[in-house]
Amino acid sequence: MITLYHSPNSRSSSITTLIDELGADVEIREVSIPRHDGTGGPDPVNPHPEKKVPYLVDGTEEVRERGAIALYLTDKFPEAGLGPIEGEQGRAAYLSWLFYYQGVMEPVLVLHWTKLSHPAFEATFRDFGAMAERLAECLDKQPYLLGDRYSAADLLCSSPFIWMPEFTPDNQAIRDWVARCRERPAAQRTAVREEVAA
Repeated sequence: MITLYHSPNSRSSSITTLIDELGADVEIREVSIPRHDGTGGPDPVNPHPEKKVPYLVDGTEEVRERGAIALYLTDKFPEAGLGPIEGEQGRAAYLSWLFYYQGVMEPVLVLHWTKLSHPAFEATFRDFGAMAERLAECLDKQPYLLGDRYSAADLLCSSPFIWMPEFTPDNQAIRDWVARCRERPAAQRTAVREEVAA
């Protein structure tokens, strides 16, 4: 049995949406985590070495970081078609967007949210404007990051803008893409669950 350690209204919510999209048989165990407002705390039943979420356990395999978990699950459940598998057209773009989220988008968004700025940050991660330009140059010509096909890369990369709409870049193609991702039935079901858990 695959188990996801999850805390509602956190970054791991995107992975519960992915599990729903995949129709995957994954047990979801809720754990507490420390929150920005000082509530919550580390949960002793959470096997993540830093007590963070999401954390996926599949037998002896343990996967952390959302991009890695998304790749692991879409490879494990390829019949759902939410990520090109090895050898399939679009695999390179899929991997690039998953890693772009983890290595660029999330750090840039955290820096933008905290209003921290430094030339070293921008040289390493890029700035908010450059991140928005990369999304726009892709989405100005197609509905999803991989073209006409919705994937786990869209789910992951749109998730911060669904969670914090005020950070959505001022570009109509990006706004339309976020709306398409938010309106998917699995995302809607997650939103309902999160509202109940709040």
